[in-house]
Amino acid sequence: MSKISGLISVLSWDEMELLHRSALRVLDEVGMRIEHKVALEALAVMGCRVDFDRQVVQFPPEVVENAIARMRKDFLPRGEAQTPRYARQIPMRYTSMCFSTMPRRIRSDFDVNAGGFTVFVYDLDGQRHPSTMQDVRDSIRLADALENINLIGLPCVANEVPAALRPVVMTAELVKLTSKPGGIEAWSPKDIEYICRIAEVVTGSAEALRQQPILIGYGEARSPLVIGYEMASVFIEYVKRGFPQSLDTMPAGGTTAPATSAGTLTLGLAETLGGLALAYAIREDAIVSLDICPTLCDMRTMTYPYSGADRIPLVTAAMQMLSEYYGRPGGCHGGKTDACFPGVQAGVEKALSIILPVLAGATGVGTLGHIENALTFSYEQLVIDNEIAGYIKRMLQGFEVNKDTIALDVIKEVGIGGNYLTHPHTRRNFRKEFWLSSLMERLSWESWSKQKIRGFEVKAKERAGQILATHDPHPLSVEQIKAIDEIVETAKRDPWYQQVEGG
Repeated sequence: MSKISGLISVLSWDEMELLHRSALRVLDEVGMRIEHKVALEALAVMGCRVDFDRQVVQFPPEVVENAIARMRKDFLPRGEAQTPRYARQIPMRYTSMCFSTMPRRIRSDFDVNAGGFTVFVYDLDGQRHPSTMQDVRDSIRLADALENINLIGLPCVANEVPAALRPVVMTAELVKLTSKPGGIEAWSPKDIEYICRIAEVVTGSAEALRQQPILIGYGEARSPLVIGYEMASVFIEYVKRGFPQSLDTMPAGGTTAPATSAGTLTLGLAETLGGLALAYAIREDAIVSLDICPTLCDMRTMTYPYSGADRIPLVTAAMQMLSEYYGRPGGCHGGKTDACFPGVQAGVEKALSIILPVLAGATGVGTLGHIENALTFSYEQLVIDNEIAGYIKRMLQGFEVNKDTIALDVIKEVGIGGNYLTHPHTRRNFRKEFWLSSLMERLSWESWSKQKIRGFEVKAKERAGQILATHDPHPLSVEQIKAIDEIVETAKRDPWYQQVEGG
């Protein structure tokens, strides 16, 4: 296969080494505030300098380097007849995380995730409104039907559901409506308890869930250099249960990180490396990786922009460094836009924020369907994003070069001045070779103007409407659905949730 090859790189090896050494100095000389007693005690035992009154941990470089070495070793095969604990990718967060060593290369089969927990929806009538449970169900059904989306998180939230219960309630909706669940949100160890019970119903048993985890949430740092109590609790609970984790970090240059790409990346590396050390401090055989989602703040609006000519090379550099320097393959935020509605800006930003990280070796991108800085989910935009992903996947596949595809005998047979339209070789190959889009327009003005439905966005809206009117997925049995509904009802009656909602 003559596939597209030639990885792009933003950083030299010397630059990656400098970034790494600088992150170690941040952890050693500045440290992190970790608002969790168990974490502080575990890190003190590990050899970190802990100020329990200030909840500040300083990490000696050798502690962090040992954690990195342990992660790399865990990712390697353990013998000719053995594989790493998770040879396959685990659906988490906005894409899938890899917990085994994989060669850094361009992947035409990169994962595409729709999710994101947005609180607004831009509907097919062009109206923006707080998302509802019906939007949650419709967004999952739509993503389930789209051929280039292979992972689905929770595209939006049900605002009418009590906030504390949303992770459990909507995780249940996710698995009842799709067979390709992606990462989910968990805001407390109590969420994890119920979500794991739901996941066990889907996989069949607790052991099956351990072998191939699904419905995995995550902890997230609060830049700069803080892990709050809630996120530390979630992170620690997953690690204790033996599920894979990585500490996500989202530094924004100019506000929660230095106003330079290199400074933002250094801070993000320090935060996620601190999470790596914490995981091993909690459990020696922790299954853990690294993650960074950096950006540069827009100083005119003070927003956290998800795309743009400044952020895309920063995310691409993060993907290169995590994969090439630390040996951690995985995905990143991609297919993003800061535009408030589907249109030219959204298309440009989404296409570029997918292709650049993938060309740097990202194994997947997410979460698609977002507009307005990931605050709003759009049905129409998800259909467009699906088409963009398909476009890029086909582009990266390249084409076969062999005797059959060179078609020398066919060329001789057709000869000079003939045509190949009716030749059997064309019939055998055109569907494999040609990318036939149902949304992209390739017509003359005269033919285009005669169409009843014209325009890329209009066709996307039409396709979304058709899917929502007809697609009715049933991935689980009646017995499984009943068991999941019972778990949700138990959560609703749980005194812990009632106390949280009651203040």
